[in-house]
Amino acid sequence: MKVKKQKRHRKILTFYTSCFDFRKPFKVLCDGNFVHHLLQNKITPADKSLANILNSDVQLFTTRCVLEELKRLGRSFTGSLEAARQLKIARCEHEKCEHAAKCIMEVIGENNLGHFFVCSQDIELRRQLQQVPGVPLIYGLRNALFLEPVSAFQREYVKTSEEARSHITDIEYQMLKNKLQNTSNGEEAANSADEENDLGDQTEDVKAVKKNPSARNEMGIKDRPQFKRKKAKGPNPLSCKKKKNSNENHKVGLLKEKTEGDNKRSRKRKRTRKGQQNTTVTN
Repeated sequence: MKVKKQKRHRKILTFYTSCFDFRKPFKVLCDGNFVHHLLQNKITPADKSLANILNSDVQLFTTRCVLEELKRLGRSFTGSLEAARQLKIARCEHEKCEHAAKCIMEVIGENNLGHFFVCSQDIELRRQLQQVPGVPLIYGLRNALFLEPVSAFQREYVKTSEEARSHITDIEYQMLKNKLQNTSNGEEAANSADEENDLGDQTEDVKAVKKNPSARNEMGIKDRPQFKRKKAKGPNPLSCKKKKNSNENHKVGLLKEKTEGDNKRSRKRKRTRKGQQNTTVTN
């Protein structure tokens, strides 16, 4: 597969996976014309060729009406019938066999709740499915398969759905309005009850003060303003010198006397007599 083709298919897949919640492995619904085209152009095995396009494992489906239509087409479609019988069958609620295009349209429904990829060579069927939101289409061209680009209808559908999700609905607006009214009424009732309790407490306090004039002094209420008298202040304790203790003075005096006595003793010289020196020499 070419690089441009891969990029184009990747963009289409990201659109469907992000906007319509498609998940792997992808489910692929095939009609009889598509199965016949695969066999004629030898695009086999079909599951591998489709997995290369979608870059994921796939599960192939068909319907009972498609199988009945292939039976009616005769011997030239016997190989296509045998190949279609090997696929899984998607449930359709038709008691009698319907046209394959009509059956596929009814299986897809209005919003493709089954998240099917539809493979068909019928151009008219693909045009009808382009008007259904969330239906990716696959078709074959010779020996190659292509994922059809996203239609303008599907892009517009995604845009309008996103805008609708961003706005509030009428039911949600009414529910929000009722909730706000209930909360406001409850707050008003609580505030009125608190105000009544506060007023009752204040009136009781005023009555008690009027009855007992001494209660005003107990509550700390002053009839007249009282000014503080200035008192004489003492000296700054930081600017005053610390008083010396008598014991410390006594110790300092003793240390001085000791040091002076030692100095006096060191100044005395030892004197020796001459007679003693001479006797020591003669000996």
